[in-house]
Amino acid sequence: MKILVVDDDRVLADLVDFTLRREGFQVIQAHDGQSALRRWKEEQPDMLILDVNLPHAVPKLDGFVICQRIREEADTPIILLTVREEEDDIVRGLQLGADDYILKPFQPRQLVARVQAVLRRTGKTTTPDFHTFGELTLYHERHEVQVKQGERVPLTSLENRLLAYLMLHAGHILSYEDIINHIWGPGGGNREMLRQLVRRLRGKIEPELSPSVFIENLPGVGYGLSRSDTEN
Repeated sequence: MKILVVDDDRVLADLVDFTLRREGFQVIQAHDGQSALRRWKEEQPDMLILDVNLPHAVPKLDGFVICQRIREEADTPIILLTVREEEDDIVRGLQLGADDYILKPFQPRQLVARVQAVLRRTGKTTTPDFHTFGELTLYHERHEVQVKQGERVPLTSLENRLLAYLMLHAGHILSYEDIINHIWGPGGGNREMLRQLVRRLRGKIEPELSPSVFIENLPGVGYGLSRSDTEN
Protein backbone atom coordinates (compact mmCIF):
# COMPACT_ATOMS: atom_id res chain seq x y z
CA MET A 1 0.00 0.00 0.00
CA LYS A 2 1.67 3.21 -1.22
CA ILE A 3 0.90 6.71 0.12
CA LEU A 4 2.12 9.99 -1.34
CA VAL A 5 2.71 12.66 1.33
CA VAL A 6 2.74 16.23 -0.03
CA ASP A 7 3.85 18.98 2.37
CA ASP A 8 6.40 21.80 2.12
CA ASP A 9 7.12 21.41 5.85
CA ARG A 10 9.77 18.69 5.57
CA VAL A 11 9.85 18.05 9.32
CA LEU A 12 6.13 17.36 9.35
CA ALA A 13 6.39 15.32 6.15
CA ASP A 14 9.09 13.18 7.75
CA LEU A 15 6.92 12.69 10.85
CA VAL A 16 3.98 11.54 8.73
CA ASP A 17 6.36 9.34 6.72
CA PHE A 18 7.72 7.71 9.89
CA THR A 19 4.25 7.21 11.37
CA LEU A 20 2.89 5.48 8.28
CA ARG A 21 5.97 3.33 7.69
CA ARG A 22 5.65 1.99 11.23
CA GLU A 23 2.19 0.77 10.25
CA GLY A 24 3.57 -1.05 7.21
CA PHE A 25 2.75 1.47 4.47
CA GLN A 26 5.15 2.44 1.71
CA VAL A 27 5.60 6.23 1.67
CA ILE A 28 6.87 8.67 -0.95
CA GLN A 29 7.16 12.42 -0.54
CA ALA A 30 6.77 15.61 -2.55
CA HIS A 31 7.23 19.18 -1.29
CA ASP A 32 5.56 21.38 -3.91
CA GLY A 33 2.69 21.22 -6.36
CA GLN A 34 4.62 20.37 -9.51
CA SER A 35 6.56 17.52 -7.93
CA ALA A 36 3.35 16.27 -6.32
CA LEU A 37 1.59 15.91 -9.66
CA ARG A 38 4.68 14.38 -11.24
CA ARG A 39 5.13 11.79 -8.49
CA TRP A 40 1.42 10.99 -8.51
CA LYS A 41 1.59 10.15 -12.22
CA GLU A 42 4.87 8.24 -11.91
CA GLU A 43 4.15 6.29 -8.73
CA GLN A 44 0.36 5.79 -8.94
CA PRO A 45 -0.05 5.81 -5.13
CA ASP A 46 -3.04 4.30 -3.35
CA MET A 47 -3.65 7.53 -1.41
CA LEU A 48 -2.52 11.16 -1.07
CA ILE A 49 -2.05 13.09 2.15
CA LEU A 50 -2.03 16.61 0.77
CA ASP A 51 -1.17 19.91 2.45
CA VAL A 52 -3.41 22.76 1.31
CA ASN A 53 -0.87 25.55 1.89
CA LEU A 54 1.89 24.65 -0.56
CA PRO A 55 4.39 27.30 -1.76
CA HIS A 56 2.98 29.64 -4.38
CA ALA A 57 4.41 29.18 -7.84
CA VAL A 58 3.51 29.89 -11.45
CA PRO A 59 1.17 28.31 -12.21
CA LYS A 60 -0.26 28.30 -8.69
CA LEU A 61 -0.54 24.73 -7.44
CA ASP A 62 -1.84 24.67 -3.89
CA GLY A 63 -3.56 21.66 -2.37
CA PHE A 64 -6.98 22.64 -3.69
CA VAL A 65 -5.70 22.88 -7.28
CA ILE A 66 -3.87 19.56 -7.03
CA CYS A 67 -6.95 17.89 -5.56
CA GLN A 68 -9.08 19.22 -8.41
CA ARG A 69 -6.64 18.10 -11.11
CA ILE A 70 -6.33 14.61 -9.70
CA ARG A 71 -10.10 14.30 -9.40
CA GLU A 72 -10.42 15.14 -13.08
CA GLU A 73 -8.40 12.01 -13.90
CA ALA A 74 -8.75 9.50 -11.08
CA ASP A 75 -10.50 8.57 -7.83
CA THR A 76 -7.33 8.22 -5.74
CA PRO A 77 -8.32 8.78 -2.07
CA ILE A 78 -7.17 12.19 -0.79
CA ILE A 79 -6.84 13.51 2.75
CA LEU A 80 -6.26 17.25 2.96
CA LEU A 81 -3.92 18.45 5.71
CA THR A 82 -3.96 22.08 6.79
CA VAL A 83 -3.88 24.61 9.62
CA ARG A 84 -6.92 26.38 8.22
CA GLU A 85 -10.04 26.21 10.34
CA GLU A 86 -12.48 28.20 8.25
CA GLU A 87 -15.59 26.22 7.38
CA ASP A 88 -15.50 27.52 3.81
CA ASP A 89 -12.09 25.90 3.24
CA ILE A 90 -13.31 22.58 4.61
CA VAL A 91 -16.40 22.68 2.42
CA ARG A 92 -14.34 23.68 -0.62
CA GLY A 93 -11.93 20.80 -0.13
CA LEU A 94 -14.73 18.27 0.19
CA GLN A 95 -16.56 19.71 -2.83
CA LEU A 96 -13.39 19.34 -4.89
CA GLY A 97 -13.38 15.64 -4.10
CA ALA A 98 -11.25 15.24 -0.97
CA ASP A 99 -12.21 12.22 1.12
CA ASP A 100 -11.26 13.69 4.48
CA TYR A 101 -9.80 16.82 6.05
CA ILE A 102 -7.39 16.93 9.05
CA LEU A 103 -6.39 20.09 10.89
CA LYS A 104 -2.86 20.65 12.16
CA PRO A 105 -1.65 19.92 14.77
CA PHE A 106 -2.78 16.32 15.02
CA GLN A 107 -1.84 13.14 16.84
CA PRO A 108 -0.13 10.38 14.79
CA ARG A 109 -2.71 7.84 15.95
CA GLN A 110 -5.48 10.08 14.64
CA LEU A 111 -3.79 10.27 11.24
CA VAL A 112 -3.40 6.48 11.02
CA ALA A 113 -7.04 5.96 12.01
CA ARG A 114 -8.21 8.44 9.37
CA VAL A 115 -6.04 6.82 6.70
CA GLN A 116 -7.41 3.37 7.49
CA ALA A 117 -10.99 4.64 7.58
CA VAL A 118 -10.69 6.35 4.19
CA LEU A 119 -9.10 3.25 2.65
CA ARG A 120 -11.96 1.12 3.95
CA ARG A 121 -14.61 3.54 2.67
CA THR A 122 -13.02 3.68 -0.77
CA GLY A 123 -12.80 -0.09 -1.04
CA LYS A 124 -9.03 -0.42 -0.78
CA THR A 125 -7.37 -3.01 1.42
CA THR A 126 -5.84 -1.69 4.62
CA THR A 127 -3.59 -4.68 5.23
CA PRO A 128 0.04 -3.47 5.24
CA ASP A 129 2.82 -5.36 3.47
CA PHE A 130 4.49 -6.14 6.79
CA HIS A 131 3.98 -5.87 10.53
CA THR A 132 6.55 -5.34 13.27
CA PHE A 133 6.81 -6.12 16.96
CA GLY A 134 10.06 -5.28 18.67
CA GLU A 135 12.85 -6.57 16.44
CA LEU A 136 10.51 -8.98 14.68
CA THR A 137 9.11 -8.23 11.21
CA LEU A 138 6.52 -10.41 9.47
CA TYR A 139 6.02 -10.09 5.70
CA HIS A 140 2.46 -11.35 5.34
CA GLU A 141 2.18 -11.94 1.62
CA ARG A 142 5.60 -13.55 1.26
CA HIS A 143 5.21 -15.78 4.34
CA GLU A 144 8.58 -14.63 5.65
CA VAL A 145 9.83 -13.44 9.02
CA GLN A 146 12.90 -11.33 9.73
CA VAL A 147 14.64 -11.16 13.09
CA LYS A 148 16.52 -7.91 13.73
CA GLN A 149 18.37 -7.17 10.47
CA GLY A 150 19.03 -10.81 9.62
CA GLU A 151 17.96 -12.83 6.65
CA ARG A 152 14.28 -13.49 6.06
CA VAL A 153 13.15 -16.94 7.12
CA PRO A 154 10.36 -18.70 5.21
CA LEU A 155 7.24 -19.73 7.11
CA THR A 156 4.63 -22.32 6.32
CA SER A 157 1.11 -21.02 5.81
CA LEU A 158 0.12 -22.18 9.31
CA GLU A 159 3.20 -20.63 10.92
CA ASN A 160 2.52 -17.39 9.05
CA ARG A 161 -1.11 -17.37 10.16
CA LEU A 162 -0.18 -18.09 13.78
CA LEU A 163 2.51 -15.42 13.98
CA ALA A 164 0.26 -12.82 12.34
CA TYR A 165 -2.47 -13.56 14.87
CA LEU A 166 -0.09 -13.35 17.83
CA MET A 167 1.41 -10.08 16.52
CA LEU A 168 -2.05 -8.60 16.05
CA HIS A 169 -2.72 -9.26 19.74
CA ALA A 170 0.85 -8.77 21.01
CA GLY A 171 1.07 -8.32 24.75
CA HIS A 172 -2.06 -10.39 25.42
CA ILE A 173 -2.53 -14.08 26.16
CA LEU A 174 -4.95 -15.69 23.70
CA SER A 175 -6.85 -18.79 24.71
CA TYR A 176 -6.00 -22.12 23.12
CA GLU A 177 -9.51 -22.30 21.67
CA ASP A 178 -9.35 -18.85 20.08
CA ILE A 179 -6.03 -19.61 18.41
CA ILE A 180 -7.14 -23.05 17.21
CA ASN A 181 -10.34 -21.65 15.72
CA HIS A 182 -8.40 -18.89 13.97
CA ILE A 183 -5.76 -21.24 12.53
CA TRP A 184 -7.78 -24.32 11.61
CA GLY A 185 -11.40 -23.27 12.00
CA PRO A 186 -13.95 -24.79 14.40
CA GLY A 187 -13.27 -28.50 14.87
CA GLY A 188 -10.19 -28.38 12.65
CA GLY A 189 -7.40 -28.58 15.20
CA ASN A 190 -6.53 -29.45 18.79
CA ARG A 191 -4.12 -28.41 21.53
CA GLU A 192 -1.46 -30.93 20.56
CA MET A 193 -1.45 -29.68 16.97
CA LEU A 194 -1.17 -26.12 18.29
CA ARG A 195 1.65 -27.08 20.64
CA GLN A 196 3.64 -28.59 17.77
CA LEU A 197 2.98 -25.54 15.58
CA VAL A 198 4.16 -23.18 18.33
CA ARG A 199 7.28 -25.32 18.83
CA ARG A 200 8.19 -25.06 15.13
CA LEU A 201 7.58 -21.31 15.08
CA ARG A 202 9.67 -20.81 18.21
CA GLY A 203 12.51 -22.64 16.53
CA LYS A 204 12.51 -20.05 13.76
CA ILE A 205 12.26 -16.83 15.76
CA GLU A 206 13.36 -17.33 19.36
CA PRO A 207 17.03 -18.40 19.05
CA GLU A 208 17.91 -14.90 17.83
CA LEU A 209 15.28 -12.93 19.74
CA SER A 210 15.30 -14.48 23.19
CA PRO A 211 14.92 -13.06 25.73
CA SER A 212 13.72 -9.78 24.17
CA VAL A 213 10.73 -11.22 22.27
CA PHE A 214 9.23 -14.64 22.84
CA ILE A 215 6.07 -16.72 22.60
CA GLU A 216 4.73 -16.96 26.13
CA ASN A 217 2.70 -19.93 27.33
CA LEU A 218 0.35 -19.47 30.26
CA PRO A 219 -0.44 -23.08 31.28
CA GLY A 220 -4.11 -23.90 31.11
CA VAL A 221 -4.90 -20.63 29.31
CA GLY A 222 -3.05 -20.10 26.04
CA TYR A 223 -0.23 -18.31 24.21
CA GLY A 224 0.82 -14.73 23.56
CA LEU A 225 3.65 -12.74 22.01
CA SER A 226 5.55 -10.89 24.72
CA ARG A 227 8.57 -8.69 25.31
CA SER A 228 10.91 -8.74 28.30
CA ASP A 229 10.74 -5.98 30.89
CA THR A 230 13.99 -4.49 29.60
CA GLU A 231 12.41 -3.97 26.18
CA ASN A 232 9.17 -2.37 27.35
